[in-house]
Amino acid sequence: MLSKGLVLLGAGVLGRRIACTFVAAGYSVNIRDPSKDARDGAIEYINSHKDEVSALSKGKRTYGHYAAFEDMESAVRDAWLVIEAVPEKLELKIDTFGELDKKAPADCILSSNSSSFKSRFIIEQVRHQRRSQVLNIHFTMPPTIRTVELIFIFNRLWAAVKGEILTILADEVSEPAEIDKLWDQMFKNRLPPYKLIDQTNLDTVAFIEDNYIEERNLDGSLTVDWPRNNYIKEGRLGSKSIKGGLYPPPPPPACGPSLYFLNVGLGGNCPEVSLASQNGKIICKTPYGTSTTLLTALNCPDGIDIAPSEGRMFWTNMGRHTSTFDGSVLSAKLDGSNVKTLIEPGKVHTPKQLVVDESSLKTGDVNTVDKQDMTRWCVGIGLDKNAGKIYWTQKGPSKGGKRRIFRANIEIPSGETASNRSDIETLFENLPEPIDIKFEPETQTLYWTDRGEYPVGNTLNRANVGSPTTSEKVRKLEMLARHFHEPIGLKLDPRHNHVYVTDLGGTVYRFNLDRTDKTVVHSDDGCYTGITLAF
Repeated sequence: MLSKGLVLLGAGVLGRRIACTFVAAGYSVNIRDPSKDARDGAIEYINSHKDEVSALSKGKRTYGHYAAFEDMESAVRDAWLVIEAVPEKLELKIDTFGELDKKAPADCILSSNSSSFKSRFIIEQVRHQRRSQVLNIHFTMPPTIRTVELIFIFNRLWAAVKGEILTILADEVSEPAEIDKLWDQMFKNRLPPYKLIDQTNLDTVAFIEDNYIEERNLDGSLTVDWPRNNYIKEGRLGSKSIKGGLYPPPPPPACGPSLYFLNVGLGGNCPEVSLASQNGKIICKTPYGTSTTLLTALNCPDGIDIAPSEGRMFWTNMGRHTSTFDGSVLSAKLDGSNVKTLIEPGKVHTPKQLVVDESSLKTGDVNTVDKQDMTRWCVGIGLDKNAGKIYWTQKGPSKGGKRRIFRANIEIPSGETASNRSDIETLFENLPEPIDIKFEPETQTLYWTDRGEYPVGNTLNRANVGSPTTSEKVRKLEMLARHFHEPIGLKLDPRHNHVYVTDLGGTVYRFNLDRTDKTVVHSDDGCYTGITLAF
């Protein structure tokens, strides 16, 4: 604890709170106020609140000594810092600092907690040689609001807000309760102002401000003209610009991927379920965090993958309903242009997830069978090119717990057909509802999403499947993450130790492969299915 004390001049609402803050931090504090009621109230406030304030800081501290005084000289005799918190009247503050100059020690720092008067306006009676020791120290409202300013930044902002809300009242446009309710709804747990402007984007904000300037006959030289000249002309528009806006663009992760994911069309922006078949989208999110809708009006897209060497993406459309048989498979460039239909609607039933093998990009005759037997509907597919194997999940009744995961050779055994081939292995049975599936060859690990019922459904899972001879009894299923909203899409990023998952609740997640760092990388009112990555 310092041998010299700290002094608060004024025991009112702010003075007693500032004093309590320093007492709780271990400083000795003298409080000076000519009113006995104010002095007693300040001491009672510190007695009642010092424990609460102390709990806000780290570690345990010994409380500082505190006392209240009526006369100035006794209070400031041994002070190293004086904080003036008297009423906001300039003449009173000038007289107070004149008295302080005479009675406080020569090396004492003199400060004002004024919320509007700069220190240069209150030093009229302070000797010239001491004026360099006078400054503003403005506490907002401790301990609830713990900001302290040496120059007026927030108060300048707050002055504009106060002026406008008082004008609203004077113009009889609204009333205090309504304005407070609007403020609470707009700003509770919301972005701070400059981040909000960047999210809205500066060019949009500029157009809005132009309207205010014309309507109110304002001067735009210090408002809208400044961002136009310093940001908008340079292409720094905000979140939609790779150059950033008021904030610089976030650095992309090292060689981080762009995400391509599908909105099946059943999200919050779809007014009726019957319109979902016209509402599907392909969305790209760059490492900078910028999202772009590449294609719209898709017929319930479900699976997507990319062929980097071709610069193209491939996706499935499930179609309107299992009874309509209008599924299809399409392709486009990575910017959404040059769309091509690979499998026409009606040639497949409800195509789900897909994987691209760039070594054998080709299409042939397509025929869908088993349209009525749900236990034979395939959903997710994974590829082990090194071993020449494919893995897939197979559907059953919704939430029926009868789903399975299979493995077979990519090539059908000689003399056999898809219907009678003998190389199909059942790896797992009676799963809740496995959907998308991916194989990681280095660790021989199979990953899959499961949208079944809680507690083992709505999860991300994995299992080491090892060699084809490994027994199911020694295959250990590991739940990597849970509590999704019907997870669908899955994509591995082994080079960055990540796995991405989408769910029908409108969220794209990223995890480390060691189960840590669950991160929401995109979330809105969409309804997301397949996902893939482009580097």
